[in-house]
Amino acid sequence: MPKLKPVPAEKLIKVILKLGFRKARQKGSHISFEHEDGRTIVIPFHKNKPVKVGLLNQMIKRELKISREEFFKML
Repeated sequence: MPKLKPVPAEKLIKVILKLGFRKARQKGSHISFEHEDGRTIVIPFHKNKPVKVGLLNQMIKRELKISREEFFKML
């Protein structure tokens, strides 16, 4: 399994949309997405700044509920 590295917010948003989430709202630089099963995820969207490894790992495990392997395939 490849090492997890920071990912641009644009790529992360594409993965989130592929998983069935839809954009719910945006306030400032944070975009909220909702899934039909009730899950929500908030992405910090700062131009030219990637989402760091700690936050990314937490999102994959807690909100997206997929394995890291699945995440890498969707990138």
